[in-house]
Amino acid sequence: MKLQSFTLHNYKKIPQINKLTEAQIEAIEVVGNVLPFKTNNYVVNELIDWNNLESDPIFKLTFPQKGMLSKEHYDTMKIILAHTRDKNIIKNTANIIRHELNPHPAGQLEHNVPMLNGERLTGMQHKYRETLLFFPSQGQTCHAYCTFCFRWPQFVGMDELKFAARESSHLKDYVVKNKEVTDILFTGGDPMIMKAKIFASYIEPLLEAKPENLQTIRIGTKALGYWPYKFVSDDDADELLNLFERIVKSGINLTIMAHFSHPVELDTDIVKTAIARLRSAGVQIRTQSPVLKHINDSPEVWAEMWRKQVNLNCIPYYMFIPRDTGAQDYFALTLEKAWIIFREAYQKVSGVCRTVRGPSMSCTPGKVQILGVSELKGEKVFVLRMLQGRNSDWVARPFFAEFNPNAIWMDDLKPAFDEDKFFFEDELDILFNEHITDVEVENFE
Repeated sequence: MKLQSFTLHNYKKIPQINKLTEAQIEAIEVVGNVLPFKTNNYVVNELIDWNNLESDPIFKLTFPQKGMLSKEHYDTMKIILAHTRDKNIIKNTANIIRHELNPHPAGQLEHNVPMLNGERLTGMQHKYRETLLFFPSQGQTCHAYCTFCFRWPQFVGMDELKFAARESSHLKDYVVKNKEVTDILFTGGDPMIMKAKIFASYIEPLLEAKPENLQTIRIGTKALGYWPYKFVSDDDADELLNLFERIVKSGINLTIMAHFSHPVELDTDIVKTAIARLRSAGVQIRTQSPVLKHINDSPEVWAEMWRKQVNLNCIPYYMFIPRDTGAQDYFALTLEKAWIIFREAYQKVSGVCRTVRGPSMSCTPGKVQILGVSELKGEKVFVLRMLQGRNSDWVARPFFAEFNPNAIWMDDLKPAFDEDKFFFEDELDILFNEHITDVEVENFE
């Protein structure tokens, strides 16, 4: 099958477009001028139930919905679109709204960008000691866009909000120089939007340099969910699989961090074939997704998804809380509800599925897991721990927050037991005041 993309400019060419109501068309036009919109013929024809759009998870996962903007923002854009076709006016209005949607949460622009030889490497993030995130410039789009995506600023034409690395040599040089880096995570966008030859241009210098500290290459991708043909019948699929085999044979673990948000994404013959091909090349596949209202907010859905993944030789890895950006209000569940979904799903599956961790928030200090709700010293509390932290000493340390039934993110929580601060806050302030990126690079030499 040949990839055919649908965006705001041509979505009315979708064969099933007559299934949409006027209200749904309006929502696509209004919201799609603020948040990114892109889908493709595989998603449209194989994953969406066009006879049940009101409750179809993949439709809501890929098509803009009215509730994804606040009433104020929605009405503002609707009025602008009704009164002008001037692209600059529309874009400027959209950008004003976008800047109010917390486009880069968790200090991505301020605190995560590393330095090399005095140069800011804006196409990388180095938040955790062992793991380097790399944003190849040719991988800053996707086969389709998830409406919840916390990296939506990458796709809306706001260059000052983009991450993108244009020098492949910087990746190799940084990993060689910083011995604590054991893992590289190729991310985006979606690195698997790139041709195999382009992806190889980033991999080949690493294979040639053979840095002893590099143990794992990860690829964060939604391609298995949105375009599994990438690994089966695209014109460079065999070339890509051969490159993967070379990585594995070099002694580096290669892991696809596969984003699956609903069991329906695992049901097609082509995705099963793609997973089998990747596994036969020695690639490990770990799976993750946020827990999302309207998409997968039931324990039955998660239990089914984890079972299907394990049966296809994939490893359930993370359940995330959607980040505090973009359309968060549309998708967000309370932290208590997310934990209940996780716990009840976890109870429904066997031990081979219980490799999954969550629910977890990727927030400024690190990845914070909600372990549960309990009562201690006569106080109802959230029990938390860090799965990752800016300081590795924070990892796996339990801590407690006052129970807040309305909390949907870390910023909504306060320390329990009349404590003034969480245990990491003073050190976090010191790190930020000392310009953390420079400190990190010095420590890694």
